[in-house]
Amino acid sequence: MSLFFNVLSSINNPNQQGSIDQLSSVMNSVQQLTASQGLKQDQMASVLNSLGGALQPALKQQSATMGGGQMDGLIGQLANAGGSLTGLQSAIPPQMQQQLIQSVAQKSGLNAGMVQAMLPKLLPMVMGLLGMGAAKPGATQGGNALLDAFLNSGSGNSTDLGTVMKFAGRFLNPPT
Repeated sequence: MSLFFNVLSSINNPNQQGSIDQLSSVMNSVQQLTASQGLKQDQMASVLNSLGGALQPALKQQSATMGGGQMDGLIGQLANAGGSLTGLQSAIPPQMQQQLIQSVAQKSGLNAGMVQAMLPKLLPMVMGLLGMGAAKPGATQGGNALLDAFLNSGSGNSTDLGTVMKFAGRFLNPPT
């Protein structure tokens, strides 16, 4: 749940790009993908948790070689890939994609073909979420606090994207 607090902080921080509209857009995309794949909410949560766990070391590796400013660019590029396999391939090397697919399939229990078909849609959603922590243009604060929290926490909670989505759903649609 700690990563969700970082999401809320990005929404409340006027120097960061996060907004309720952006969170709502990510949530709608996740719900549409869940429905289109015939998955249950808990299955998608498992996929997202597995993806977060597999993505963290891959993004850490990319961050170490690229640096912070270029990493924000990569996050933006992936967030705007819009389900395009070409956009995904230009941002993440094919070998790394295969590692992500195998890891997510193994941990979530879905077959690798289904994960591979969903990956071009899942990654832009996750990157859109992580991009919410980026500094707004002209802001004095630099870096992406949400991405830093995702990459640099040793806790498994920092990659628990399924729980983030669950709490985001409750935040956006509080029970009456």
